[in-house]
Formats: sequence, structure tokens, C-alpha cells
Amino acid sequence: MSSKLEQLKAMTDVVADTGDIEAIRRFTPQDATTNPSLILKAAELPQYRALIDNIVARTVKADDASTLKQASMELAVAIGKEICGIVPGKVSTEVDARLSFNTRATIEEALHIVALYEQAGISKDRLLIKIASTWEGIQAAAELEKQGIECNLTLLFSLAQAAACAEAGATLISPFVGRILDWHVAHGMKVEHPQQDPGVQSVTAIYHYYKQHNYPTVVMGASFRNTGEIEALAGCDRLTISPALLEQLSDDQGKLQRALSADTVTTKHDKLILDESTFRWALNEDPMATEKLAEGIRAFAADQQKLEHLLNTWAK
Repeated sequence: MSSKLEQLKAMTDVVADTGDIEAIRRFTPQDATTNPSLILKAAELPQYRALIDNIVARTVKADDASTLKQASMELAVAIGKEICGIVPGKVSTEVDARLSFNTRATIEEALHIVALYEQAGISKDRLLIKIASTWEGIQAAAELEKQGIECNLTLLFSLAQAAACAEAGATLISPFVGRILDWHVAHGMKVEHPQQDPGVQSVTAIYHYYKQHNYPTVVMGASFRNTGEIEALAGCDRLTISPALLEQLSDDQGKLQRALSADTVTTKHDKLILDESTFRWALNEDPMATEKLAEGIRAFAADQQKLEHLLNTWAK
């Protein structure tokens, strides 16, 4: 029997959640996603040192914020370009989380990222611009999609966020499984089976909602804590998985059952049409989603700052 990873690939597009080129080569995913945390980890790997030295030498002026920001974007694009040479599909590159509440600045940075990729010989049809699922981020994605730039709405923890993203015409959403579980465990929940996992339940509900209302937006489960969560979502449009969990799935020769299918959607939920005030109220009424969205933005912003500090250190 084939491994669970190979069985999963037969029913779900598998995406590598990493900036590690060697891991991507090994597991041959369809797509790959990156974020500031993953780019920071990649920047600390020895195989990227020559690339970083080159970017720093021609871009960075020590202690100059604008050149450090430019260098970090160029590094993300350089790693993304390498990934594009390995995966047949798309690469997600994230807008600075510090812009999560500024629609216009998010659009401008997204356009700059696309331009950097085009200069590197990578067309926009190979890209997903990754944006936090704030109201401002969703509005930025709506405008970018109209310009033919596909977006991946990340840090998504609620059906309200998912509904707004679908209405905005987002190409793809990344609902986070493990971080939802983390919040509930911290608040006393005990989960004995993957089907009881609130993160799994959240993604399942979003998947059913999209299929019920015929939204073309792709559901890509993300942020997994264990392979049980992944198996409980087998059949989801896409799943983005860390190398450690890809390894476990690759080593497991057991039978993998399909859990989600567009043909077996039974859940019924009225369509949600949210304006800014109703979106913010729905988010406010969900303490988990509110807290995890804010926490995720802070964490990505902190790692972006760490990356810029690292580049600044190497420039001196």
C-alpha cells in the first residue's frame, strides 16, 4: 500500500508549509507557502548565506529602515523563485503583517512583490499574495483580484472571515487548524479524537459552507499540530503541511479514508453578506478568532522585525 502522503495527494492538493528548498524537493508538493516566520527560519540556514550576502551588499544601508524592508522582500522573492523552480503550482508570499489594517498600503506592497517576481522572471500566475484576513486585508484582496493578482487570505479563524473572503472573490483562504485547537486547549478543552478538534470542525464547516453556496474560493487548511488533524480533513481542496508532518505521513503505510467531499455536503447555513460593521461585530463576538487573529499578526510582525534586524547585522 502507498503511504498516507501519497494517498492524500490523490484526493487533496498538498502544499509545503516551509521555505526549506530541500524539504520541498523531497516531498514534491503541488504548491508551497511561506510567511515571515518561515523566511526568518530559512534565512538562518547556511545554504542561503551567499544569497543573503548578495542582497544585503547591493540593497541595505545599515540602520536604514526602508532598505532593510526592501532587502527582506527581495529575500522572500528570491526564495520564492527557487521554490517556483521545484513546485509545478503556486508560491504564496506574504505582505508585511504591519500593514494588516491599511488597505492601500497592502495593495501597494502586493504590487511591489509582484513586480519583484516579474523582474526575476516569475509571472503573476505562479503567485499567491498572502494577506491577513482583517477587514482591511480582505478589501485589499478584492481590489488585487480585480487586477488579476490572486490572493491567499491567511490568519483565518472564523466562518465570518471566510464568508467575507469568498464574497471578496479571494482565490484561496488558509483557515488555521492548530491555532484554534491551541486556544481551546488553553481554555480547558480536552480533545481525544480528531473529529472533536475545534480546528478540524471549523475548517469542515467552512468547506461545507463554500460548497453549499458554490463559492470558487479554495479552502486550504493550515497550521496543523498532528497528522490526525490532517487525516480528518483529507479531501479538503488543499492542505498546507510542515515538513515534519509530511515526513510522518510519508512513513505511515496505513489506510487513509476520505473525510471531505463536495458531493457529500449536508450542512446547511444561510449565506452571510457582511459589511464592515457586521463583520467587525461577528469577529468581536468570537473571542477565539479575535485573539488568534491579533496574536498571529503580532507574531508575524515580530518575525519580520527580527528578519530585518538580522539583515541589518549582516550589513555592518
